[in-house]
Amino acid sequence: MQSFPALSADQLAAYAAFAQTLADRVRPLSRKWFRHPLSVDTKADESPVTQADRDVEVALREAIAAQYPDHGIFGEEFGASRAEAELVWSLDPIDGTRAFISGNPLWGTLLALLHRGRPVLGLIDIPMLDERWIGAAGAAARLNGGACRTSTCAALEEAILYATSPDIFSGAELAAFDALAAASRMRRYGGDCYSYGLLASGHIDLVVEAGLQPYDYLALMPVVEGAGGVMTDWTGQPLGLQSQGRVIAAATPQLHREAMRLLGAAMA
Repeated sequence: MQSFPALSADQLAAYAAFAQTLADRVRPLSRKWFRHPLSVDTKADESPVTQADRDVEVALREAIAAQYPDHGIFGEEFGASRAEAELVWSLDPIDGTRAFISGNPLWGTLLALLHRGRPVLGLIDIPMLDERWIGAAGAAARLNGGACRTSTCAALEEAILYATSPDIFSGAELAAFDALAAASRMRRYGGDCYSYGLLASGHIDLVVEAGLQPYDYLALMPVVEGAGGVMTDWTGQPLGLQSQGRVIAAATPQLHREAMRLLGAAMA
């Protein structure tokens, strides 16, 4: 396997600045389509897709190819190109398409930069709320340029728990999530990527989901971790391109361990 040197802080800062220009570039595109009539198609996995999803991803791909032609791209709508590259961008043009088509503003654009398959930079942009979280390896996460931090919640019975929808769980997963929710202070649904921004800013304490694709979670990890949180799969393994899509994001290591233990016991 080819070996690559680690990215420097200056390199990460340059890529973070570029990611912000990407988000700035596509905000007007997604805003243009929001709450306007548009056709909705159904993909092979039965998820919806719109012209907004496609337009945003095309714009992102074009900008990345122009600036960094040797970088790879892994996008929700148009797949992977140069996936073997040292640096690969993960793109989710409209995370929360169901929210988008139903007029709910809590959708976002997700950008991640992977170095040797590991997410080292993540950006969550919420166009309709003018909110943007960014996190990079070795640096504190930021919200609109200011500091953000997860809560200090360490006990499940004190935790506010979020998931996008109960529909993302099936069979034993749903039973495990229900057991976790019953032990939590409060369960709420909705938010898609916005929930992870709320977690990074200390407003909620725990997000647990299943059935996610890599472009759904890769951008979230540097933000959550850079804000002091922990984000893994349900067994505590690091998330990557080959993960099964079961995600735990927690405000503190103690809360993460407690949630993982309960989910594991319920799934056994």
